[in-house]
Amino acid sequence: MDLRDYIRALRRNLVVVIAATVIGLCAGAIVGLTTPQRFEASTQLMVSVDAGSAASPAELAQGNSYALQVAESYRSVLTSSLVLQPVIDDLGLDVTTRQLAGKVTASLAPRGVIITVAVTDANPGQAARLANAIGDSFSSVITDELEQRQNETAYSIRIIPVQTATVPTTPSAPNLRLSVILGGLVGLAAGVGIALLREVLDRRIRTLEDVERTIDAPVLGGISLDPEASTRPLIMANAPLDPRAEAFRSLRTNVRFLFPSGGSGVFVVTSAGPSEGKSTTAANLAIALGESGYRVALVDADMRKPRVAGLLGIEGAIGLSDVLIGRVAVNDVMQRWGRGTFFALPAGTVPPNPAELLGSDAMKALIADLEAAFDVIIFDAPPVLPVTDAAVLSRLTTGVLLVAAAEATTTDNLAAAATRIEAADGKVLGTVVTMLPIRGADKTAYGTYGYGALAKS
Repeated sequence: MDLRDYIRALRRNLVVVIAATVIGLCAGAIVGLTTPQRFEASTQLMVSVDAGSAASPAELAQGNSYALQVAESYRSVLTSSLVLQPVIDDLGLDVTTRQLAGKVTASLAPRGVIITVAVTDANPGQAARLANAIGDSFSSVITDELEQRQNETAYSIRIIPVQTATVPTTPSAPNLRLSVILGGLVGLAAGVGIALLREVLDRRIRTLEDVERTIDAPVLGGISLDPEASTRPLIMANAPLDPRAEAFRSLRTNVRFLFPSGGSGVFVVTSAGPSEGKSTTAANLAIALGESGYRVALVDADMRKPRVAGLLGIEGAIGLSDVLIGRVAVNDVMQRWGRGTFFALPAGTVPPNPAELLGSDAMKALIADLEAAFDVIIFDAPPVLPVTDAAVLSRLTTGVLLVAAAEATTTDNLAAAATRIEAADGKVLGTVVTMLPIRGADKTAYGTYGYGALAKS
């Protein structure tokens, strides 16, 4: 994924990102409002060296070095029972040393000798009293118990109060603003993570680039989504000036380059799965080719769920299956559509063995007859993955035009369809992407000039 893919994923999941951010903001506000109020008071104590007036410079340097060494270890003594128990006894507190230690934090600056003792409590006055009491107790413990070194060295350690604790006037917690900001940031990060995870797990095709990355075949055209496609599937005939009709003309131009030199182009139009727009694409492409003066034959090779007769409004009771079993001649059931050079052959009677008929010698003979009479023959075949009909038929033709529907066809299914066609000695000449979005994060140039653009003009 490149930067554009990440941006597109975030735009596509913008609602999720916003919802997660709002949830995070609300959670932060709830935490801030429900957190008990606490006050913090602090005192500062300096670990000092008393080397006496007769100390030499070397002894002073050694004493200062010693102070730096013991400052860190003495910091940990602050929360010990040795220091806290006298405080509890003097103030008459009904707590244990462990409970009191939970309110105390001691920090020491790097390579420093000043220890900062901070105490939090719901009562601001009590926080200040505890901080000063702990400082006094700590000084007594260090001086009277831990630093009895008069006979060992010429210096001793003393604890000097640098700053006594005062009663705080503002609470240290809760910090509503900070809680809301942190909650919003966590929610935003979660929303972005969910959006990217959905993008990784979502295998649906959304753009032309997705198709190009999935199979090694060129994208021949893109057809934008038409909200009224069900009521006017033959856009080439119903609205020839519609931008979607122009998209089929662009597809026609690209298909021209696939014609074999000196012969007729025989193409199978199919898709990986059902309801991806293959029949509509085949019919509109046939009409577009007929407009250019080509002699076009559209054959409904989907003898399981035929649609060509319904799309074109022609009689479909007798057709391809009847020709293949020798019941009728192809000239008797081939129907001219409109006033041009476009003819259609419906599927006919639904047989029990469509795949066998499509791969039979009779089909080979029929294709040869059609090539002699037409410039372009288009077979509307069943989807590739559910049945083998399209794969069987593909090896008898020039190649396959594989239709994929945006936001419906998955990359896995499209790749599997192409693999199945190639395994049957067929060839995927190119792809056609249908139902491209006309708005939103996945809008493409095809979508820009789609039906939605016409409606706004």
